[in-house]
Amino acid sequence: MYRSNVLRWLASFIPAPVSVRWQERARACLGALVGIAFTGGAMFVLLGPAAAIPLLVAPMGASAVLLFAVPASPLAQPWSIIGGNLVSATIGVTCAHLIGDPTLAAALAVALSICGMFALRCVHPPSGAVALTAVLGGPAIHALGYRFVLEPIALQSAALLAAALVYHAATGHRYPHAVRQARATSDATPRAGFTRADLETVLQRRGEMLDIDPDDLEALLRETELQAFSRSFDELRCEDIMSRHVVAVSPATRATAAWALLKRHNVKALPVTDGEHKLLGIVTRADLVDKRIFGGLSPFVNYVDGWLRGDARRTPTTGSVMTTEVRTIDAAAPITDLVPLFANHGHHHIPVLDRAGQVAGMITQIDLISGLYRQTMLKAQQAA
Repeated sequence: MYRSNVLRWLASFIPAPVSVRWQERARACLGALVGIAFTGGAMFVLLGPAAAIPLLVAPMGASAVLLFAVPASPLAQPWSIIGGNLVSATIGVTCAHLIGDPTLAAALAVALSICGMFALRCVHPPSGAVALTAVLGGPAIHALGYRFVLEPIALQSAALLAAALVYHAATGHRYPHAVRQARATSDATPRAGFTRADLETVLQRRGEMLDIDPDDLEALLRETELQAFSRSFDELRCEDIMSRHVVAVSPATRATAAWALLKRHNVKALPVTDGEHKLLGIVTRADLVDKRIFGGLSPFVNYVDGWLRGDARRTPTTGSVMTTEVRTIDAAAPITDLVPLFANHGHHHIPVLDRAGQVAGMITQIDLISGLYRQTMLKAQQAA
């Protein structure tokens, strides 16, 4: 019995499998390479090779792990790295000056840094190493005094953060994760499952800091809720709930004609297909309005504008305004495959393709909900 308990305890040390895709791992590794190289290079340019200040301090390596490997963490946000490092550096330098014993100074510096980061809402784990560096960094660091806060800590923190902002933007990755207030409708509207108020109540009840953004946690739980509900309908396929009578246009169709079709059929999106009914793109009302083709101006005004320029039919075609990067789904796919498309990517219209790659239908969020409702009623009748 004792042996089995010990083995079970040792087995708890085994790390859980990492679900991060290999592409994301490579992106994080390359980002850390770019970030640290840029930070060191920037310090070299600003201070020169003869500077007594280290071009890189060890805590920046830990900060790079957070900024590039787990950028969604609240511990990796801009104020966390800037505020946490500056607070810890200031406290570390102060403890090094006032306390003669280095061990006691280091322990007190880390403890007070955590207290300060909690108070200023800028908890950043590598900042604990910044406080230690200020105390145990040796004569070169001690000679800097409070200059250590600005050079190298503030400069290197700002350089690493700038590299992270540019790199994430260039690679299409969301950063920073801004704090968003809960929508009033999420708490005021009764619904099955949980509300944002429920989530915040539970987080406050736990009374400890979790390394996940509340918005990300809510999105994760809602997708899990929908996935669990949809799992009971695995036999339901996309072809069972899609709208089969799809109005499609060609790339040469005038935007005026596409706008008229959208209004006539009371739909918000039209697939753009070629002569073999293969999908080329999709054009929505938002595409036409955002590109200022329609919305504020009527088709008649566009006609007059073209006539004044010498071509009464001179209006854009759907091929010039359509969205070419379209998320599609196979007609035989289970409806559970729709969950991440609607929940994560914000799509509202998903073209459905048959085995030949031709457009067979269109699925909207209403189609998904209606299909789930019909299947629920059918199951209830069968159970009765």
